[in-house]
Amino acid sequence: MLSRIGSHLKISLFIVMGILMLHAYSEAEAMKAGIKEAEASEVCMVNDAVMGREQIPVEFEGKTYYGCCAGCVERLKSDRTVRYAVDPVTGKEVDKAKAVILEGPQGEAIYFESADSAIRYRINAMN
Repeated sequence: MLSRIGSHLKISLFIVMGILMLHAYSEAEAMKAGIKEAEASEVCMVNDAVMGREQIPVEFEGKTYYGCCAGCVERLKSDRTVRYAVDPVTGKEVDKAKAVILEGPQGEAIYFESADSAIRYRINAMN
């Protein structure tokens, strides 16, 4: 009985180690492709640019968007088109305040409806 438990434990450990190695490889490949996760608070959601520092938070309809200047703050409050994007994988409209955001190779913000969609995008970018 104990030897079976030990065998199962070894197999489980082997599987977990494989998953961790695959994840590390995927992260490294994504970094080579110039794609990484972005913090929403560091994105100007009007210019769709990752700025690398905190932006101005804009509360609108119970959600928080971010802009880099007074003009962007006003646009976020008044222009619906700057608060939404299209997920490049699914083609669905995404609310930028709720999106998973990746930073592209040129510092552009890319918005996704889910982590799964962002992962699929990263995998395609690596190929």
